[in-house]
Amino acid sequence: MDYKHYFDWAGTTPGDKDILRQSLELSLEHWGNPSSIHSCGTDAKKYLEEARARSAKVLGVKPEDLYFTSGGTEGDHIPLLSMLARPQKGSVAVSSLEHPALREMAKMISNCGWKVITIPSDKRGFITPEAVVSCLQDDTAFVTVMAVNNETGAIEPIYEISDAITNATLGKRRPFFHVDCVQAAGKIPLDLNYKGIDSASFSAHKICGPRGIGLLYLAKSITPFLRGGGQEKNIRSGTENVFGATAFSKCLEKYYISKENELLMKRFEEQKKYTSDFIKGLLALPNCRIIPHERAEDSSFDKNFSPWVVQASFHGIPGQVMVRALDAKGFYISTGSACSAGKNSRPILDAMKVSADEKETAVRFSFGIPTTEDAMKDLLEAVKSVCSVFLK
Repeated sequence: MDYKHYFDWAGTTPGDKDILRQSLELSLEHWGNPSSIHSCGTDAKKYLEEARARSAKVLGVKPEDLYFTSGGTEGDHIPLLSMLARPQKGSVAVSSLEHPALREMAKMISNCGWKVITIPSDKRGFITPEAVVSCLQDDTAFVTVMAVNNETGAIEPIYEISDAITNATLGKRRPFFHVDCVQAAGKIPLDLNYKGIDSASFSAHKICGPRGIGLLYLAKSITPFLRGGGQEKNIRSGTENVFGATAFSKCLEKYYISKENELLMKRFEEQKKYTSDFIKGLLALPNCRIIPHERAEDSSFDKNFSPWVVQASFHGIPGQVMVRALDAKGFYISTGSACSAGKNSRPILDAMKVSADEKETAVRFSFGIPTTEDAMKDLLEAVKSVCSVFLK
């Protein structure tokens, strides 16, 4: 499939064929179990650790603080489930905007006797430091707020939240602070060394890597709840995926946006302009509104959003109808998280108190490094064409 007109990059990304082929060939040649102590195993182990070192260099962290997982979901689960290994139950604070990986697992935590506190969002789709602090209780052991929202593109103030948690708990035991960075990696610069960020999760298939491999950054030690053979220093047991780790590390080198990578930072700035023009084009349609509205009403406010994601509603056209109509024209978008596809509920928009009409008619456009300005112009014309049919 030609992905020129693919605009669901927040759902998944096309794999980088060269990286995947090279990584597969390497893993076929060095196929031993990395945990085996014979030379076949130690040979594979060498490539696993090279992948860890490459990833750490790109992310700006120590290799010993990175653990390979099966993806973003498991990377979110490991620190949250570590709460169950504690001798005493308490509370966890989970933002109302989280991915189902955290939102649904939090429900299971509550079934185990833990209290789950939902941190409210404001109507713009932001979790403010004040909202987090207001939810902290004496027994709060875990707090989680994502870095970039997967539906609206809102860049959450994770650094300010980290500071607020620290200041609010001075003289007390500070809660563990986890950040889901799945939609942030390769989209915005990140500072994982910021004081107070205790863990962060990543997924390879969001940056042109293979499915089934992720990374968990741990700046603070945890006691894992799930146990097994003890791989990944007992944090994530299971035979290591050398192919996936190698491919992920190379995708990070190629696609991870950081201030040190001038080429990708330039591409980041280009995308801001492309997205701004795209939003202006959408707003020229009488039935379109950007979600949240403030993103369109105040251009200076747009800096608080990832330029790679735009959520919009089209009055009179149900979201799924818009998706199918564009699909018929060869354009691929979504109504929101792929993990919630086919479900009528929109928890993130509910948390933002979006109107029933806008929830029903909302769709998500998301872009990637290879997305061109011309392709986005093509998308805008296709959207206009669909709207013209329904607005007759």
